[in-house]
Amino acid sequence: MFKSKNLLFLMLLSAFVLILAACGSDDEGSSKTETDNETSSGEAATEEELDFEGTKFVSILTGGTQGTYYPLGGTFADLITTDTGVKATAEVSQASAANMTSLANGDAEVAFVQTDIAYYATNGTLMFEGEAIDSVVALGALYPETVQLVTLADSGIKTFADLKGKKVSVGAPGSGTFANAEQLLEIHGLTMDDIEAQNLDFGESTDGIQSGQIDAAFITAGYPTGAVEALNATNGVYIIPVEADKAEELIAKYPYYAVDNIPTGTYGLESDIPAVSVGAMLAVKKELPEDLVYAMTKAIYDNTDKISHAKGTFIKAESGLDGIGIDVHPGAQRYFDEVK
Repeated sequence: MFKSKNLLFLMLLSAFVLILAACGSDDEGSSKTETDNETSSGEAATEEELDFEGTKFVSILTGGTQGTYYPLGGTFADLITTDTGVKATAEVSQASAANMTSLANGDAEVAFVQTDIAYYATNGTLMFEGEAIDSVVALGALYPETVQLVTLADSGIKTFADLKGKKVSVGAPGSGTFANAEQLLEIHGLTMDDIEAQNLDFGESTDGIQSGQIDAAFITAGYPTGAVEALNATNGVYIIPVEADKAEELIAKYPYYAVDNIPTGTYGLESDIPAVSVGAMLAVKKELPEDLVYAMTKAIYDNTDKISHAKGTFIKAESGLDGIGIDVHPGAQRYFDEVK
């Protein structure tokens, strides 16, 4: 009787062990299948896949807080952080020319740059004479940057000729705004010697106009520009036009410009103002991993509906390579090839 009971106990124990083993095998198989499915579908990337060769942080150089680059840079940083897992931050900077130099020096990974400045830098011309930068490439084109010559509506300044002898902000020496100012003055028969040039950023420029310390300011940025909107809230502004014949003359000599127009209602303007523009773009360090740049490009151009700034309507994948005169990073090129 005792032996029978022991035999029965051993049989039950063996059956119990077999059941547990079967359950464990099923769970493991199920878990493996789910993991495989998530990886193949792209819904849940592994830690290794998100590593991007060890890159965990990227800095995006923008411009001054009163321009267009800075708010857009904050949005791009959020999109990149959310979609890639790489922590991106938008940094205040001295904008285009300084940004190209900073990228070349390894001080950041991504930067906003005017297309004309990127061209000068890679070709070693103008402010980059003899100092060509070959370590920076393009991520993608963004939107037109309008060269806005801003003054007060009651200043009496209505044309470029009226600038003679006036205090005019032309941006920092070597900046994109400075180059634009110099070239537009040239087309209108003027030089920096014909004005009292002031080297101010956008916020300082509009503060100077409001206080009467300067008479006008060149501001190259996507409209509406925060600094100009703030000025118009307290003092009516006027944008000095670039007439069609002068725009054609400018473009003939400097083909990276395009005809632009500041529409009625912008800054309270009562009529359209003819203008010219260059392009805004994102540049990156050439050495960044291809998969990372692909992921950042996708994060921005796949989510343009999440860009609240007015210039967001211009940022589109189908025009992401328009107007770029420098090499494109392979990761960005891969993305744009896919969305063609």
